[in-house]
Amino acid sequence: MDCSFLSACNCNRHARRCRFNMELYKLSGRTSGGVCLKCRHNTAGRHCHYCKEGYYRDNSKPIADRRACKACDCHPVGASGRTCNQTTGQCPCKDGVTGITCNRCAKGYQQSRSPIAPCIKIPRMADVPKRVVGRQDKCGDCPAAKKKVNLNKFCKRDYVVQASVLSREAAGGWIKFTLHVLQVFKGGKLHRGPQQLWVSVEDLACKCPKIKVKQTYLLMGKDNRDPERPGLTADERSIAIEWKDDWARRMRRYQRRQRKGKCKN
Repeated sequence: MDCSFLSACNCNRHARRCRFNMELYKLSGRTSGGVCLKCRHNTAGRHCHYCKEGYYRDNSKPIADRRACKACDCHPVGASGRTCNQTTGQCPCKDGVTGITCNRCAKGYQQSRSPIAPCIKIPRMADVPKRVVGRQDKCGDCPAAKKKVNLNKFCKRDYVVQASVLSREAAGGWIKFTLHVLQVFKGGKLHRGPQQLWVSVEDLACKCPKIKVKQTYLLMGKDNRDPERPGLTADERSIAIEWKDDWARRMRRYQRRQRKGKCKN
């Protein structure tokens, strides 16, 4: 059915054609059975009377205005979806993210480098002394913290990963770091994604290893897991080096050499 007048179908000037639906006509008390076809201007519905998914209503303009629907523009990282509230335009934000388009961190949160958790709680820094009684003689250069990484070091570690440090918190005599593992070069049971890393207060006080929040590292260590501390552990023999893009190629080369039996543990 062609509509000679838009008012006949009440398409709010967003459609040029409509069809007649008898069931709707009966349900309306025989007052209207028109269904608009191919709503334009980002509208949807029987009468093109609301905004389609990904858009919201601009209440400063009448519904018949071709600019009555505005794009949500939800932030691709901060929002958990592209569909916003049809009335307010509020996008669905991830934890710790705020703003109409989810484009900034909420109060008490700070930006991270993880697309999964773009905003993390500002950590309550553990009260770790610069030096620990009984360890002063060991606080100095960590034996494994040299900036050079070779095949021998790769072979002697149980896990080798690229990971971003999202947060830290105190847990007794330990500091628990929350990581986002980006790449796994060694460690059969490890996967990309969230992971915990435990470092004793004493080792961390001596900066063995030296780990900071909001940094990305190449982490290499022994798999000394404890049921009370699920995840990875690091100590003065572990390696934590700020990540450089050229590390990936070298680590994959070491992977291939390990598979060929070049590792001598």
